[in-house]
Amino acid sequence: MLKDKVKIRSERDDRLRQRIRRKVRGTADRPRVFVFKSNRYIYTQAVNDDTGSVIASASTLEKDLRAEIRNTKNLAGCEKLGEVLARRLKDRKIEKIVFDRGVYPYHGRVKAVAEAMRKGGLVF
Repeated sequence: MLKDKVKIRSERDDRLRQRIRRKVRGTADRPRVFVFKSNRYIYTQAVNDDTGSVIASASTLEKDLRAEIRNTKNLAGCEKLGEVLARRLKDRKIEKIVFDRGVYPYHGRVKAVAEAMRKGGLVF
């Protein structure tokens, strides 16, 4: 019997996510920065996996960020998002992070977010 394409993709994404999360772990000193892409917006979170708490977050859904950028899902918007998250982490005195690309390849918008965070002074 043929499976639904959505179910096949979600099962594949779950396997990828589990494989990546075995290797990538965030702490209070070095949080894990997770990237999620929806069809309209991009969300990033810095997570402490020891306590399961979110240290900082940023998304293209925020009003002040949407006022600065025209399109919420192009490369320029992603670069601005990376700068905003880097600034928020710097304010909390966090210099080093672990980057978690999730199930997305390190290419395009995910790469733009990561490079902007590096320009913002974060080390990973």
